[in-house]
Amino acid sequence: MITRDEALAIINKYIRNKENFRTALAVEAILKRVAKRLEEDEELWGLTGLLHNIDYEYTVEDQQKRGVLSAQVLDGLLPEEGINAIKSNNYINTDHLPETSLDKALISVESATCLIIATLKASYTHSIRDIDVKLLFENFKDTSFAPNCNRSRIKLCNDIEMVVEDFLGLCLNAIQDIQNTLET
Repeated sequence: MITRDEALAIINKYIRNKENFRTALAVEAILKRVAKRLEEDEELWGLTGLLHNIDYEYTVEDQQKRGVLSAQVLDGLLPEEGINAIKSNNYINTDHLPETSLDKALISVESATCLIIATLKASYTHSIRDIDVKLLFENFKDTSFAPNCNRSRIKLCNDIEMVVEDFLGLCLNAIQDIQNTLET
């Protein structure tokens, strides 16, 4: 398995958009936190989160390739469990159904990150420190808020034995903990 530094080199090669880079860092931090809670491999889960969207900027026009292209790039660099999770993240187009906790966690975390970012952009201060779980959960329940954030994908956290409100709190805390990294 590659190191985090090697993963960052891959990210820098494939991701040009600063927001996509920040999202990768956020998903990494959250997945590591989820892995710790579930007593799973934090390093593998973190790297999977960091690398899950390396093909995003190349597959916007062809969703059939999203996840598949990343899997090809990462073959031999990331354990099969991580590669399968990346393919499962786009299961509608890859036919690779989410089965493992990592598969489901990645899907749930990515959508929760979308909701957190939307909440942040809608806030008056635009500071992650001013977002709390209560507001985030209210936005989750309000389907007119950020309608592109797929709530059913977030609810996959139930399959890894986490309730939505607690899961959103864990996600928010993980992002708040790396706030300084995301601001650079």
